[in-house]
Amino acid sequence: MTDKASWASTPEASRGRLHEERAATVRGGSRDAFQRDRDRIIHSTGFRRLRSKTQVFMAPDGDHFRVRLTHSLEVAQIGRTIARALGLNEDLTEALCLAHDIGHPPFGHAGEDALEAALEGLGGFDHNGHTLRTLMLLERPYPGWDGLNLTWDTLEGLAKHNGPVADPEWALAESDAAFPLALGSWPSLEAQVAALADDIAYDNHDIDDGLRAGLLSLDQLLAVPMIEAGWRKVEARFPGVSRKRLIGELIRAQIGTMVNDLIETTRARVAAARVRSVDDVRAAGEALAGFSPEMRDAERGLKRFMYANLYHHPSQLDAARAAHGVVAGLFAAYAADPMLMPEEWREALPAEEPRRSRHIADFIAGMTDRYAIRSYERVVGPVDLPEGF
Repeated sequence: MTDKASWASTPEASRGRLHEERAATVRGGSRDAFQRDRDRIIHSTGFRRLRSKTQVFMAPDGDHFRVRLTHSLEVAQIGRTIARALGLNEDLTEALCLAHDIGHPPFGHAGEDALEAALEGLGGFDHNGHTLRTLMLLERPYPGWDGLNLTWDTLEGLAKHNGPVADPEWALAESDAAFPLALGSWPSLEAQVAALADDIAYDNHDIDDGLRAGLLSLDQLLAVPMIEAGWRKVEARFPGVSRKRLIGELIRAQIGTMVNDLIETTRARVAAARVRSVDDVRAAGEALAGFSPEMRDAERGLKRFMYANLYHHPSQLDAARAAHGVVAGLFAAYAADPMLMPEEWREALPAEEPRRSRHIADFIAGMTDRYAIRSYERVVGPVDLPEGF
């Protein structure tokens, strides 16, 4: 196993938890603080709900399409591999990867857009801020405090895994006020790696799902230089093998190429920055984890292709419009008649704005795709979903 680097995060140097936990309440043997964070995330309600939340395809009928849960597991596998190669803390990296999508509402970005519109003038909605809100407030498995009481290091990494946050929206600002997360600095390398592992996972696995759904073709994909180059190498290694059987090898090889480029480039950047500690990483003034310029440009080209040909495919846009209508309709119904919400949610409904509307949004954001559809049918009426939704 790779020795831990001096700039890796360590549980011993953690800034601790918001709520002090007495030794008598800490169970599970010799697990350290980051291992406990990972395990709390895995056992959380929000994490379980990811099994029925949209990744690319909304409420998919097929058993083999990815959802937020399987995507998060794939991100964790990639993130842990990179962390091990770089001598970072694998447990913290894994915790960040597993939790990064917990704040997504039903139907992915379509649901997020609907909640953003519903809360216009009331602070809006952002899935990353809602991840912090969920983990610090809405999850309530413990009798002594709200939230999972995760370490500062995990919360910091989730808050700013894409870099410093100059103007946090209300949910993230409230989390920061409760447990200041130094939003103006760069996060740990573990958090930077988790963000890039997310990119690597969905860049490649969404190709697999797009091909499976028939919305992408291999001939289309071969117009992308990055994919064409990888495909030629795969064909050369496995001559005579059918195209269908080579798809998986193409995706695996491409993930490996991106991972190796990220590891090599990050090592070089860390050495050039002469960092010696995780505090040096946070004070570096720039991201230290990243792709080479060539891979960065190739990855951006792949993203442009995926948006044009998969994410913005007409059938996907039709599904997104339907999903937006479901979430918007639910919010309007609950705002007009809070008695339609379950008892525990309506009893806790604040009387004043904006907390009242934000509470309703909290309820909807926790829904799975299928629960949202069933709820709409119950409180609004029939759902008009496009074929294949």
